[in-house]
Amino acid sequence: METLVANPGAFVHVRVFIGIITGLCVARLLNGLANMVQNPRREHLYSVHIGWALFLLLAVMHFWWFEIGLARIERWTFGLYFLVVAYASCFFFTCAILFPDKVGENSSYRDYFHTRQKWFYGLLATLFCLDMLDTAMKGAEHFRSFGPFYPLRQTGLAALSVAAMWARSPRFHIAFMVLALAAEVFWILDQFAVLD
Repeated sequence: METLVANPGAFVHVRVFIGIITGLCVARLLNGLANMVQNPRREHLYSVHIGWALFLLLAVMHFWWFEIGLARIERWTFGLYFLVVAYASCFFFTCAILFPDKVGENSSYRDYFHTRQKWFYGLLATLFCLDMLDTAMKGAEHFRSFGPFYPLRQTGLAALSVAAMWARSPRFHIAFMVLALAAEVFWILDQFAVLD
């Protein structure tokens, strides 16, 4: 059996720091969802917003789960470290856009979401691209192990995110959210149900 941890000291060091960032993401999402439960009328719930919150909660949990693959990296450089921290930080910014400290001048989460949709979907597209970079830095063999569907999936989701930045159709936003959530669930069950 292959020894997974190539450089245990560096691996633990990096995992602790990204663990702090992902912990902030989960806290932001759970606080936002709890606030919706506590104040459902005041917040004027919006299904697309709630769906993306659930997607992000699952995606952040998945991110922390699959980053065990960082143990494959034998030699850490600041560039690699920066990429992993940027990836985790992009999750945080996306969560913060979804659940601001205050909804502000907008009367509902629907209004708020659509006034920030370019930011949200732009960050989402960045997450899908950063995922491919993160996978590639774990080695060409690791990247190829996911097959040709993986880059097509990530590129397709990134392209839909870019399209969603300007989309006005409520049906498009609902369909994209449902597709992304289903793709994330399928991806986890298909590739990451058990850590090797």
